Amino acid sequence: MTHHLDDADSPAALARAGSPAALARADFRSGLVRPTSGLAPGRTQANLVVLPRDWAFDMLLFAQRNPGPMPLLDVTEPGEPTTSWAPGADLRTDLPLYRVWRGGELVEEVSDATDHWGEDAVAFLIGCSFGFEAALQRAGVPVRNLDQGRNVAMYRTDRPLRPAGRMRGELVVSMRPVPPELVATAVTVSAAVPFAHGAPVHVGDPSRLGVADLAAPDYGEATDLEPGDVPVFWPCGVTPQRALEVSRPPWAITHAPGHMFITDAVEGAARV
Repeated sequence: MTHHLDDADSPAALARAGSPAALARADFRSGLVRPTSGLAPGRTQANLVVLPRDWAFDMLLFAQRNPGPMPLLDVTEPGEPTTSWAPGADLRTDLPLYRVWRGGELVEEVSDATDHWGEDAVAFLIGCSFGFEAALQRAGVPVRNLDQGRNVAMYRTDRPLRPAGRMRGELVVSMRPVPPELVATAVTVSAAVPFAHGAPVHVGDPSRLGVADLAAPDYGEATDLEPGDVPVFWPCGVTPQRALEVSRPPWAITHAPGHMFITDAVEGAARV
């Protein structure tokens, strides 16, 4: 699977333009830790999952069978920490915060994953709903978590995914409150960005997803609903992290929820 960036998005062009994406990655490499929602508007953001080579096919098939929460952007060669989605970037250092897993257990959060990245490490970049937030704002849809200065709220659901080999688990969703008259706009705008999870999976009553309390997200931070707001739920790239807990590979590296890899690709322009 090979993706290409336009000439306007070449490393030289981005450097000349002072690319917000490149500048953010440089800040993260220098040690800045903060959620990436709202950073580098208009650039595609990505979830990260890194697994041993002998688990890579299971993960690839798992993503292929469940494209909503896991739209694949890139898969690296074993041991390779680079991607054509951000030439010159280093996947070991250029995210603000990483999670380290052992046997399905979260054991550590680090700002530099270099010491955990072995020669058999295969990295998967998966699209992120942060990639359509700027489009929602341009269409007049408020993004409440950005307005409130909070990480997006994410919830485990009771919806099982289609298993693949040793990989299995349940869907995780992100939630954004939307005024009822703008729900159709939010659906249309996000559906046009399939690499950022596309359209919502559910609108309205969270109990239909097995979510008991919007004020108690499993990941991220709770978002306050304004009077009349409707909760809208999108597939979330944290879904593989739930799968790690269930499937228990010997080790894994992921992004910390909400702390994404910011690519150089223009939002909505990703292509094979």
